[in-house]
Amino acid sequence: MSAPHRDLPPLVDYVVVPFLNLAVAFLVAGLVVLAIGENPLQAVAIMLHGALGYPEGIGFTLYYTTGFVFTGLSVAVAFHAGLFNTGAEGQATLGGLGVALLCLTFDGAPWWLVLPFALAASALFGAAWAFVPAWLQARRGSHIVITTIMFNYLAATLMVWLLVEVLGQPGSMSPETKTFEEATRLPFLRDFLTPLGIDLGQSPVNPMVFVALAAAVFVWLLIWRTRFGFELRTVGQNPTAAVYAGIDPGGIVIAAMLISGGLSGLMAVNEVMGVQHRLLLEFVAGAGFVGIAVALMGRSHPFGVVLSAALFGILYQGGAELAFEKPAISRDMIVVIQALVILFAGALEHMFRPALGRLLARTETAGGRT
Repeated sequence: MSAPHRDLPPLVDYVVVPFLNLAVAFLVAGLVVLAIGENPLQAVAIMLHGALGYPEGIGFTLYYTTGFVFTGLSVAVAFHAGLFNTGAEGQATLGGLGVALLCLTFDGAPWWLVLPFALAASALFGAAWAFVPAWLQARRGSHIVITTIMFNYLAATLMVWLLVEVLGQPGSMSPETKTFEEATRLPFLRDFLTPLGIDLGQSPVNPMVFVALAAAVFVWLLIWRTRFGFELRTVGQNPTAAVYAGIDPGGIVIAAMLISGGLSGLMAVNEVMGVQHRLLLEFVAGAGFVGIAVALMGRSHPFGVVLSAALFGILYQGGAELAFEKPAISRDMIVVIQALVILFAGALEHMFRPALGRLLARTETAGGRT
């Protein structure tokens, strides 16, 4: 194998390459900030303080991170099966429908009793929305990218119809369901931490942050510690070899997409039951698409996904603080910075690999001579 395409050591692949991509992204973003007459170092300081410098900011960062962990894990599972699931947005939307239907049915029941069923409902609805694209890919050869993108639009259209014609409150001008009873809503972590002297302010972080971490552990065990995970990775790396090994690639594709859709659906519990306390339009707010960048930057490894999700949580919360403190740096500018991170972590992910491969090859050659 030639040096430019050689396999890199895990430390280089999972740490050095993402760090270089991230550093270049922030360097370019700094030049953009400098071009509009602001100090890039001061902007970074404001972002970090806004995201990590005080308890309320940390709470908001964790809230954003929670949603990104679910969608990042969803995309990562599909990646391991050789699939590009671009439908996390729609799957999370349908997951929200499952959560809302359950909460409305058992409205007034205590949250700790409703939560396990809400998790199951969200995962089931998300998986169900991923089933048709998965089946079309596995049994009819349809391209998973095209079908999952189309299903995002179908989910949005379906949600509009349901909230306007079926689930919406009579006489209300807003397309949303009624607000859940207080007992059924997930509590905020601030309710538990304030008596301990930790003031999270008005941050909406809730117990779903722990469910997100548990989901990351589950995905790690599934992918690297089970027979199914081995078969899934085999199909993703070499479907022909998988067939010779007696593995059904089509079945693995369907199973992987069901798990992927279920993980996307879980994101809805954080929003619908934990923050909004009702079902409303566009509650996903792009988290499904951010999950693609999270999975790419995290190298589709659960640990990397958690770290990458935390980075985007910092960007979202710190960016909001930066836009407030520096009016010249508008919210659109924050989106540009996020886009640069996605660009270098995704589209230009292999930019430094050839050079690193050649450098490692020369280092090994020099070491062998000595």
